[in-house]
Amino acid sequence: MFIPIGKYLAAGDVESLSAWFASNLEVSILSSSNDCSKAQAKQVLKALFKNYTPRSFVIRHQAGRENMKYALGDLNASGEHFNVIVFVTCPSGESYSIRQITVERIE
Repeated sequence: MFIPIGKYLAAGDVESLSAWFASNLEVSILSSSNDCSKAQAKQVLKALFKNYTPRSFVIRHQAGRENMKYALGDLNASGEHFNVIVFVTCPSGESYSIRQITVERIE
């Protein structure tokens, strides 16, 4: 599941990425954290990618349990580097969805 998510992050494809969003999720961008609806999260990420055009995304680590997983990755955008953490969960009988996404600039 993290392969398509990673491809969408690398391409800055918020529309495709948002298909993985839970109906409500936590979005933390550059130290500003908010609980957002799916639509709000799309707007937040679109604004990020407007200011920092993604060039590449590489997953460094994946872990978790059967119904909860996370991935840590490196995003290169507009010549800057960011740590990205994506948490996904799979409630009983449902498919995996992104519950939290964090983007932090690497100083």
